[in-house]
Amino acid sequence: MMKQHHRRRPVVFSVLIGIALLSVVINVSFFQQRASAASAVTINGATTYQTMDGFGFSEAFGQAGSLQNLSSSEQKQILDLLYSPTTGAGFTILRNLLPSASGSTIEPNSPGNPGATPTYRWDGSSEGQIWMSQQAKNYGVTQLYGDAWSAPGYMKTNGNEANGGTLCGAPGASSCSTGDWRQAYANYLVQYAKDYQSAGVPLTELGAFNELNYTTNYSSMIMNPTQAADFIGTLGSAVRGAGLSPKIVCCDVLGWSSAQSYATGLENNAAANSSFSIFSSHGYAGGPTFPITGLGSHHAWETEWSTFDNFDSAWDDGSDASGLTWAQNISTGLTSANLSAFLYWWGASNGTDNEQLVQFNGTTVVPTGRLWAFANYSRFIRPGAVRIGASSGDNNLQVSAYKNTNGTTSIVVLNTANNAITASYSLQNLGVANGTTVTPYLTNNSSHTAQQASTSVNGGSFSTTIPARSLVTYVLSGTGGTTPTPTPTQGATPTPTPTQGVTPTPTPTSTPVSGASCSVHYAVTNQWQGGFGASLTITNTGSTAINGWSLKFSFPNGQTITQLWNGTVTQSGSAVTISNDSYNGSIPAGGTLNSPPGFNGSWAGSNGSPTAFTLNGAACSVV
Repeated sequence: MMKQHHRRRPVVFSVLIGIALLSVVINVSFFQQRASAASAVTINGATTYQTMDGFGFSEAFGQAGSLQNLSSSEQKQILDLLYSPTTGAGFTILRNLLPSASGSTIEPNSPGNPGATPTYRWDGSSEGQIWMSQQAKNYGVTQLYGDAWSAPGYMKTNGNEANGGTLCGAPGASSCSTGDWRQAYANYLVQYAKDYQSAGVPLTELGAFNELNYTTNYSSMIMNPTQAADFIGTLGSAVRGAGLSPKIVCCDVLGWSSAQSYATGLENNAAANSSFSIFSSHGYAGGPTFPITGLGSHHAWETEWSTFDNFDSAWDDGSDASGLTWAQNISTGLTSANLSAFLYWWGASNGTDNEQLVQFNGTTVVPTGRLWAFANYSRFIRPGAVRIGASSGDNNLQVSAYKNTNGTTSIVVLNTANNAITASYSLQNLGVANGTTVTPYLTNNSSHTAQQASTSVNGGSFSTTIPARSLVTYVLSGTGGTTPTPTPTQGATPTPTPTQGVTPTPTPTSTPVSGASCSVHYAVTNQWQGGFGASLTITNTGSTAINGWSLKFSFPNGQTITQLWNGTVTQSGSAVTISNDSYNGSIPAGGTLNSPPGFNGSWAGSNGSPTAFTLNGAACSVV
């Protein structure tokens, strides 16, 4: 679908009937019983696919500013719905527009020629997106994708930042009297990355194009596959030369069916192929239903998609805006197109169509069925998870499974039938012990990612009944073993996310309880020259819940934490203290911490693992 309303527009207020959000306890039978052979599901940890990067949305074209102007209570309600990993969708990626319009871009005026010194102007806000990025960071979100829709008009063949036109100097483009602006445009994007870094919200991904195969009357720029690949090589060199480390994304193509030619262009250009990390396309005019070939180890993202008919918040009404439809879209994208990330268009908006997952108007906030469809994926499939083998003997059950870095396994099942289905899940090559807890989370017309009564593994399997027209995520805790190696493997050698040091997060609301029975698993998830990433899995091995925690350890080789998520950190020399954030202070008895801390760090010489940990002052076993 062609989008004719991405331009900033007047806020349209409509009269909405007040909707009371009822918390209804539904007795859904997730009982164990033998299923028919047709409803047999097999989960195989030895079969691996893509590594997951996450799920997200954008608040571009003034939507972030609209949120920023709401009351603090409305802001919190909406932000919790979008970002909370316990009560909301738990999104992990925010896509920001890097504006090119003269009233909001960092370089509104031409310096005269491409080689002249530019005058950059940074307002510290960029239409509220810096504020939105800071809010996301407070919820533990670390992936910020900055994407330009167009270059400024004076860098383009049509002299306008809208209505198409091509970057001056691109191979085969019309000549420009002012010269070749490719390097200047790369420098311009690097400056945006520097500005975000200076605001304490560094970009982890950087893109130069949006729907570069589509001309429209808002910010847009036309680039064919050869031209796009040519510029990506230039951008990669500029980013490396500036000492920055965002992953380069290309190309946010309009329509998955049009994307392959751009991927082939990148593959055939050596400079581009070594510069980009993520290939991206949009779901309009053809959703992601097949894999893009030739990507090798590069990840594939679907970075924008929505519908534009009248606002519809239903879970299952047969429309293309319903939650169930979007659950199918996500499932197909992850399993048929091997997507590592799936993004909607707007997260929250005051619009009257379906461009958003949450609608706000005055004091009324309406989460949609689409939001809860995403929640059943995003909340339980965290960045770094690996998709593993999953097959169903029943065509009414769409099944996928993922092994998270904290050892949990998430199995997502969509029942598209008009009747409940009982299924038996055979768990192969997962290292699952008998008695492992299986916790279902249900979304349908009555429930919104609502936790249900748990069951357990018996004889390497479990059985449950899924209500009609419902989406269920089963979380297997403590499945043990190591995180499987994905196929395809991780892309280019990871580089550390630039930071301004460790940024404090909100003061924890829980007071740590002294003493604990615990175990800690420390894992280096990535390592590169001078930098590394690590995860911590914290398990309460005692019989009493822990409410508020403080973990202490020392690095053996003088390593330094440069960026932390899902916690607050202090470090003195080699001694490190990590405490819970406001949303992850509780560890149930016998359970593992949800939203565990992880971090990027620096090292020199050696990068040994800590050998001792204490939790609330008590020594933990190291596993």
